[in-house]
Amino acid sequence: MLRPALAADAAAICAIYNPYILETYISFEETAVSHEQMAQRIQTVLDAGLPWLVYEQQGKLSAYAYATPWRTRPAYRHSVEVSVYAARESVAQGLGSALYQALFTQLQQLGIHSVIAGIALPNPASIALHEKMGMRQVARFSEVGQKFGQWHDVGYWEKLFTRS
Repeated sequence: MLRPALAADAAAICAIYNPYILETYISFEETAVSHEQMAQRIQTVLDAGLPWLVYEQQGKLSAYAYATPWRTRPAYRHSVEVSVYAARESVAQGLGSALYQALFTQLQQLGIHSVIAGIALPNPASIALHEKMGMRQVARFSEVGQKFGQWHDVGYWEKLFTRS
């Protein structure tokens, strides 16, 4: 079941996200996020009028996706950055695609024109997902993040929604 996130989902979202922080370079955060911090992040996204979606399987959150403003200056108001994360046991089950499809539909309804995703590299699975969703690589920044004693590049993918 796909539905909007609630502040009450913060603990379950942390259970999905914190292993990415603590065990991988996929997130450049270095400290686990508390339930309170995650609840505030969810509220900030919702207060900005943007969607945060979760995928629930048999009563358990398995994945989530959300959009945040790309930049703060007014001219950027039609651009967002998107992220998607799945619990380790739920990877490669199509949840990311389902979440992004629903997220992109909602973003188009909100008048968003440009969707941007940053990917810590290498990350072939994330690249495949974003390209499956019609995103294309537009930039690569070399060695902009250091985690676990190694430098990592970050690539940016984008998708433009057509205006009718």
